[in-house]
Formats: sequence, structure tokens, C-alpha cells
Amino acid sequence: MEGADKEEIMKRCIEMLDEMMGDITVPRNIRRSASEVKNNLLNGDESLAVRVARVISDLDELTTSLNIPSHTRALVWSIVSQLETISVEE
Repeated sequence: MEGADKEEIMKRCIEMLDEMMGDITVPRNIRRSASEVKNNLLNGDESLAVRVARVISDLDELTTSLNIPSHTRALVWSIVSQLETISVEE
């Protein structure tokens, strides 16, 4: 996978996280977690593969929350599936 493809996937994932953070029907703690995940994804101190693996783990934990709305859970799974294409390539 080329660097431009990875950047496009990252951009889409960031947009989906922004959508989740802006959705007032999503509980505040879930929006806060989405913000932390976004910051971890953008943190350039580690390699892309490490950041993606950490974010996938964090998002997986987020889906187990009892108060996450079903539409948000589906969005999280979509983000995870996009990010998995990056982590497999690294």
C-alpha cells in the first residue's frame, strides 16, 4: 500500500471520528474517548503501525461500552476495518 493510500485512509478515519465527536446523541464519555483516539492516531512520535495498533485496541474497548449507541458502534467498527488495512501492510 502506498503512502498516499494510507494518508487517505487516515483522513477518512479522522473524519469519522470528528463526526462521532460532533454527534450530540453520543454520550459525552464516548465522544471524549473518540477525541483521545483521534489524538493518539495523529501523534507522530511513534510509527504508523504502532499508532494504528493502539487505536484499534482502544476502539475495540470502546465498542464494549454499555451506553454506546448502535449507530456509533457501527461507525467504530467501520473505522477499525479501515485501520486494519494499514496495520496489515506495515
